[in-house]
Amino acid sequence: MDSKQVAKAPLVVWVIDDDFVSLFATRYGIEQWNGNCHVVDFDNAETALGIYSDSLDNEEEKPDIILLDLIMPGMDGWTFLANFDKMTKGKSSTDVYILSAFTNSKDRKKAKEHPSVKGHFDKPLSKPLLEETFNANYL
Repeated sequence: MDSKQVAKAPLVVWVIDDDFVSLFATRYGIEQWNGNCHVVDFDNAETALGIYSDSLDNEEEKPDIILLDLIMPGMDGWTFLANFDKMTKGKSSTDVYILSAFTNSKDRKKAKEHPSVKGHFDKPLSKPLLEETFNANYL
């Protein structure tokens, strides 16, 4: 490698969604958008929150981006966000984006206004939408 070239660390993206088809499609879209991503799938918010909490305590790798579904059994996306905010005291280097079907217009409005939510995507996530949203901030 040329001394002027520095290998950029992979972008760490967590996808939290209880729908396995959506997890697969989202992972595929992310990998098509940027091959230098480390994608971690979670099929429930409780597990993701526990691992995030551990990463704070142990200085382990934290995600650069979290793509969060809102409607899940057990802990839903809003509860995840409330706990995430408590953990990080509202000061996190992780960008959270909502990934949802947005059948409820109140959820879309709430996502737009939530201080910890950087943006939102409608399912299914597409490569062009990722490029439009992420290229300026993460490449």
